[in-house]
Amino acid sequence: MAISYKDAGVDVTAGYKAVELMKKHVRSTYDANVMGELGSFGGFYSLGGINMKKPVLVSGTDGVGTKLKYAFITDKHDTVGIDLVAMCANDVVCQGARPLFFLDYIALPKLVPELVADIVSGVSEGCRRAGCALIGGETAEMPGFYTPGEYDMAGFCVGIVDEEKVINGSNIVAGDVLIGIPSSGAHSNGYSLIRRLFGENKEELEVYCPELGCTYAEALLTPTKMYVKPVLSLIESVSVKGLAHITGGGFIENIPRIFPKGIGAKIDINSYELPALFKILAERSGLKKEQLYNTFNMGIGMVACVAPENVDKALAALKEVGENGVVLGETVNGEGITL
Repeated sequence: MAISYKDAGVDVTAGYKAVELMKKHVRSTYDANVMGELGSFGGFYSLGGINMKKPVLVSGTDGVGTKLKYAFITDKHDTVGIDLVAMCANDVVCQGARPLFFLDYIALPKLVPELVADIVSGVSEGCRRAGCALIGGETAEMPGFYTPGEYDMAGFCVGIVDEEKVINGSNIVAGDVLIGIPSSGAHSNGYSLIRRLFGENKEELEVYCPELGCTYAEALLTPTKMYVKPVLSLIESVSVKGLAHITGGGFIENIPRIFPKGIGAKIDINSYELPALFKILAERSGLKKEQLYNTFNMGIGMVACVAPENVDKALAALKEVGENGVVLGETVNGEGITL
């Protein structure tokens, strides 16, 4: 008796249907530089219209992490794709690069076309927010490898910047000022701890929390904020010396990544109002402030470093695009972060 690929758990016809369902979402991200159609062996993106002296490509890759567990529990899959794009595109823009295109990878035990289309709708929304094109991806059906009802996803983004405009932190000196741009929540970091603190019971997660103004599930699934357009607007208005995307490791790990040797920073954590979610995380975890600021973004998802004379101009530029930047602190001679 013959045993087919479908008998082994892989249904190729479901893959065809998934591609058809996701096409409208993917096409909504296309710009004039996208060549070809979804379904080719490679994604094409023309650089012919890029007007730069020395164009440099900048790439970044990431996943969503265990935040996906809350998507599984609540059966809400149309926002984690935004997280996926943001985690990559926010890194790329830190070098001053404009994201050009994105590719994703989704692996699951059984290919359910409607589920995949739902996930990709979020990826497409993330690409629209980042101003980049979703030019391809991969959906892998892997029976027996993943737990039924779950999946994993990863992606990568490629951006471009003129070499003379690369932002790398090399000219940061003591006395420069750090400006924070608010986050939308926990973004996609610290969820291994968050799941210990909030649990994985659907009924408890869907309880309304007055402090948050929504259910716990809604707060914890709020997508990672996309900083691409505000940051690109900022660097057009003022000279930015460095940009730090606050991801896993919080302030303490990420901000020093942009400093040259011999430079550290003093941060005033009272310079902004701590959002309710992080107050709850602090209370439930019992962690000391150094541990909290080394785990979560604590309400600040992007930090820009500028010269003192450019602070007012930078804050005004952010306000023009709807962002309330805050002066977090300053750089100092030394190493690391002092809270």
